Amino acid sequence: MRQLILRSSFLILILILATPQSLFAEKPNIIFILADDSGFSDLGCYGSEIQTPNLDGLAKNGLMFTQFYNTGRCWPTRAALLSGYYPHMVHRDKLPDLNIIGGNRGARQEWARLLPDFLKPLGYRNYHSGKWHIDGEVLAGGFDRSLDMRNQGNFFTAKGNRVDDQPVKINDDENGYYATTANADHAIACLQEHAQKYANQPFFHYIAFIAPHFPLHAKPEDIEKYADKYLGGWDQMRTARYQRQLDRQLHKTTLSKLEPEIGPPYKFPDAFKKLGSGEIDHPANWNDLTAEQKKFQATKMAIHAAMVDRMDQEIGRILQQLKTMEVFDNTLIFFASDNGASAEIMVRNGGHDPLASPGSAASYLCLGPGFSSACNTPFRRHKTWVHEGGISTPLIAHWPAGISSRGELRNTPSHVIDIVPTILDVLNLKKPKKWNGVPIPAAPGKSLLPAFHADVTVQRDLLWWFHEGNRAIRIGDFKLVAAKDDPWELYDLSDDRAESKNLINQYPDKAARLKNQWEKQLSKISEIAILTPPKKKAGKRVERNK
Repeated sequence: MRQLILRSSFLILILILATPQSLFAEKPNIIFILADDSGFSDLGCYGSEIQTPNLDGLAKNGLMFTQFYNTGRCWPTRAALLSGYYPHMVHRDKLPDLNIIGGNRGARQEWARLLPDFLKPLGYRNYHSGKWHIDGEVLAGGFDRSLDMRNQGNFFTAKGNRVDDQPVKINDDENGYYATTANADHAIACLQEHAQKYANQPFFHYIAFIAPHFPLHAKPEDIEKYADKYLGGWDQMRTARYQRQLDRQLHKTTLSKLEPEIGPPYKFPDAFKKLGSGEIDHPANWNDLTAEQKKFQATKMAIHAAMVDRMDQEIGRILQQLKTMEVFDNTLIFFASDNGASAEIMVRNGGHDPLASPGSAASYLCLGPGFSSACNTPFRRHKTWVHEGGISTPLIAHWPAGISSRGELRNTPSHVIDIVPTILDVLNLKKPKKWNGVPIPAAPGKSLLPAFHADVTVQRDLLWWFHEGNRAIRIGDFKLVAAKDDPWELYDLSDDRAESKNLINQYPDKAARLKNQWEKQLSKISEIAILTPPKKKAGKRVERNK
């Protein structure tokens, strides 16, 4: 009898020890890939002429969301993506009329945990490779391994970067180093280590490329692929991308008109002296440009394309690693961009040598408003604005084991605040109501899991934006939007995501209701923001490129 009891106890112990592994094996791995300053139309599957076969393949065998939004700027989007809150709620963007530290120097409240903290109880290992731009150190955010690419001013050196929150050792001879490739190298190394040491556990990997953020730095062989490709100008590029989007039924809007009066969001007049007479600060009629200006602008676009192309190549290497590990089918992979393409023009870091080869380490170029408009086809405006061009991003979702649809579109309006609740829903995981005894406020995002199975509209009250005075709200298909110091504009996005037909005078009552809802939402967000005022600023991080 005693032997039977001992034997039974032994079997129970084995089952207890074995259960976590079997549960872990059933959980999908999760990868979120984030690009930096990539426009809505920069991928082949979203209308581009740029070669992105790996991301196009994920789209062909997964889902493409057509109305997915970010916050219009890099650090607010990253906070929203990993926390599930509007960034203002967690002190990562500024609110009007509130004396609260916000923006890229703001510190999240203790209860504002990032996604890895909620995944760890399920046995997830958590990895980060690339740009961080969230407050605090990476490992303190719940990650087990990290490459923190703090150097965002030179793609050809690792100087200033950190591995597992410790400074990297820089060799004087860094021939061959390129940030986008190094980003993928680290991601692959983490996956290889995971396969060797933690194969019985699932993983979450946040892969945040800096590309194609300025400065426009690319490998010569990648630039060569696009040399002289854009001499036809941004008008020609916009028309071609727009037609491909229509052919793929990505939208049914008209093509937005160029806005020659809209230039870079920030003024750096000294930059133009350094960049020379080929640079211009507005999207002029292409035929009005000089031959020098056409060549200069087309070269910048070629480098931007090369950066997107190289990012896709490196993503292909990561996908191959997943296949080698035999976990590709049960890995939920997302891809998005942190904001629209950028109209900024500036010279930072080591400056700009006009005699250096464009795209090399000694050059410092930015895309500018002309080709930024083309990269954001068919939408208006750019990064920092909350018109559609500033806040619209591709979203690809690929998961063969969990998404049966292949190559289908999903048209539900959605936002980066939805990613955390979507992942928690996929895992059937309930977020705790408290953290260290402090209540965790309800988050505004919605799970997109229903849209994984059918093209349904995920129900929500509204989507809301505010960044540096630019403001917007979307309820149903109507959007109220205004640039800083400008009056409100009203658009029906069901057929006008180009924001070309201002309906503010036609529907004044509707506009008034949306304005009232924007202000109510501002009050709700402010109430959460002041629940736990920050005790101190976040660290001494210096990330100059934003």
